Amino acid sequence: MNQVEVFEEIDAPPTVVWEVLLEFSNDPALNPFVRSVADVPVVGERLRSRTPSSGTRPGAIQPEMVAVEENRRLVRFGRLFLPFTFDGYHEFHLEPIDGGSRTRLLQRETVRGALVPLLFDERRFERGFREMNETIKERAEARVAA
Repeated sequence: MNQVEVFEEIDAPPTVVWEVLLEFSNDPALNPFVRSVADVPVVGERLRSRTPSSGTRPGAIQPEMVAVEENRRLVRFGRLFLPFTFDGYHEFHLEPIDGGSRTRLLQRETVRGALVPLLFDERRFERGFREMNETIKERAEARVAA
């Protein structure tokens, strides 16, 4: 099992960060890994997406939403091919800080399976998560400032 975690502190309440986070379905530029996503996140439903599986060629995945807690947590599970080939949990956690006026955002990917040593580029994931968290931060803080 491998895991990447990236934190970001955002000068916006969790409700604003949540709104920006959910815009991934309308703005794939927010996420360097998912090229397009359709559907509203609802537990048990699968998202239609296009994502680079190895960093060079896109592979179709259909991650299932396994947890949606408004303004707090969003978790999806995706799998390439068969169970334990390359399974991944992608999580977003929003923790209110400073009395709820700010948010600590955690983005985490946990992967396991036989192809993890070949397909999981920890540095690439971490870099992508940092970029995505920074974009979420910029957009959320701009909304609060407006």
